[in-house]
Amino acid sequence: MGSHRDLPAGMVNHIFTDTGSSSFSEFVRSHAPDLLPGRNETLAAPVGDQIPHATTIVAATCAGGVVIAGDRRATSGNIISQRDMEKVFRLDDHSAMGIAGAASTGIELARLYRVELEHYEKREGRSLSVAGKANRLATMIRGNLPMAMQGLVVVPLFVAYDPNGDSGRIFSYDVGGGPYEQHQHHAIGSGSIFARGSLKKLYREGASPEDTVLTVLQALYDAADDDSATGGPDVIRRIWPVVAVLTADGYRRLSDDEIAENVEAMVESRKSSPDGPTAPLR
Repeated sequence: MGSHRDLPAGMVNHIFTDTGSSSFSEFVRSHAPDLLPGRNETLAAPVGDQIPHATTIVAATCAGGVVIAGDRRATSGNIISQRDMEKVFRLDDHSAMGIAGAASTGIELARLYRVELEHYEKREGRSLSVAGKANRLATMIRGNLPMAMQGLVVVPLFVAYDPNGDSGRIFSYDVGGGPYEQHQHHAIGSGSIFARGSLKKLYREGASPEDTVLTVLQALYDAADDDSATGGPDVIRRIWPVVAVLTADGYRRLSDDEIAENVEAMVESRKSSPDGPTAPLR
């Protein structure tokens, strides 16, 4: 059977103007499944540590929204394969995701999911609800399960501002999809166990976005302190964690200067207290 490239021009135009679905990935699966990640690829053996892996992502709700942050290190086994990887991605004005696991697969998933949300909004004339976005991402993760069984595991952390409650929401996933809504704070990746301990210690419900930014930075620092795959702030190279705040005003990624100011203050305080603060920030 020929592909759409063999069809008359008029029929091709009809295919692309009437997709028949609000899901972009379902449209691609119907007409060009070879363009989807992992659809026609079978690995001879699990790739394991052969490809770069992204590590720790943390998120915490704050007054009127949610903060998400990720370190910048990618590792291949015991080797640092990249020091400045981007692991936090804007999806639309009020949602974002961070990735842990196979870096290339995670980046591709984030890009495809962003188009998925844009396609739905253009076709339906409205945005998906927060729960709808979380469920749509779960379906896409489930589609990657065959590749996950070969070692290309990607597990995202999805966050969004929910206008219905004027609040932030956090969703985690397993390799089979999920999703699982998390309350107040969460972390994923190799350093997550240490980051979660830090978040439990420092998190304050209803804290300002500014204080919550410092909380997630402290959690990433604690994760890097105990997990070799998590990269701490690189003061010499001026490589800082990626931090984004989502509120009613939309998605805002903090500038390098803002992060540097917070990190330098945090590092200075740790000179006298290496294990970080032991009480709420204020």
